[in-house]
Amino acid sequence: MTDAQRFRDLYEECQPRVLAYATGLVGRQVGEDITSETFTVAWRRMRDIPTPPLPWLLGVARNLTRELRRRDSRQYALATEEARRVLTSGARVEDVAAGVTERAVALQALAGLSAADRELLTLVAWHGLAPRQAARVLGCSTATFSVRLHRARRRLERAVEEVGLSRDPSPRSAAASRPTAASRSAAASRPTAASRSAATLKEH
Repeated sequence: MTDAQRFRDLYEECQPRVLAYATGLVGRQVGEDITSETFTVAWRRMRDIPTPPLPWLLGVARNLTRELRRRDSRQYALATEEARRVLTSGARVEDVAAGVTERAVALQALAGLSAADRELLTLVAWHGLAPRQAARVLGCSTATFSVRLHRARRRLERAVEEVGLSRDPSPRSAAASRPTAASRSAAASRPTAASRSAATLKEH
């Protein structure tokens, strides 16, 4: 197979996922530019791309976003804010809150985390990378990645709980939702939005 054919196959297979990753970092417009640059690098280095190629490609895209941050901090800041708006709008096809009843709450909670935490969580949940592959993208050891991911999941759980409470703060709502002994017993067996979010992330 020629390099040209390999590149076409690589592009068709991975371009949507690289674009999704870059969009999550820097928004759609800049994400498209980052994706284009990523595949320009891939074309020049076809012989160096390992199997599977996706972690390598995402690593290139991440390095390009870091270069953008060093080169033009203002553009980078605007781009990352756009990425947060995309996330909050739920415009992504892959949804970190899939299966969670309060989808909007979970998305808002995720958008409120640091960029580093969002990247950790979405590498696993949205992009389907194993810890070893995600660690390669971030340039750290698998053990370090696993510790950071665990902490990010705990922060997501707390954020989901906080956002859920803030969306319905009225005294009447609180009084109306005060559990009886029977409802407390039933509620004890039901997962919270936070635990469901964490479970969704752990499943990926």
